[in-house]
Amino acid sequence: MPAMTSLPASPASVRIDAWLWAIRAYKTRSAATAACRAGHVRLNGSPSKASATLVTGDTVTVRMSGYERILEVRRLIAKRVGAEAASHCFTDHTPPRPVLPALGLPQRDRGAGRPTKKDRREMERLRGPA
Repeated sequence: MPAMTSLPASPASVRIDAWLWAIRAYKTRSAATAACRAGHVRLNGSPSKASATLVTGDTVTVRMSGYERILEVRRLIAKRVGAEAASHCFTDHTPPRPVLPALGLPQRDRGAGRPTKKDRREMERLRGPA
């Protein structure tokens, strides 16, 4: 029988970079701080500094590797916890990502070299008229 994971007591206020690290959105707190500094983190629609404080009910939008995660704060935590316990601290409103083959983009094997004339014509046919 697995042990129940308990969350630490909810603090009065938490910095956004510490919360993103605690819920496992980033591997390190310095990576979360760098993302805030680069403008990849938005708090309620506006760019956020790493020192911004969160309140339950806030919406945090995080841009990571080609897509955006939209997270609603359900519980404030400052200490890193297990993945299962961390999932209870936010609600994920991220829309599903489109599947690459459904987009109709041609896929080439990495290191396959330059496309042949036949391959280029096939790719142009898939793209459609310019």
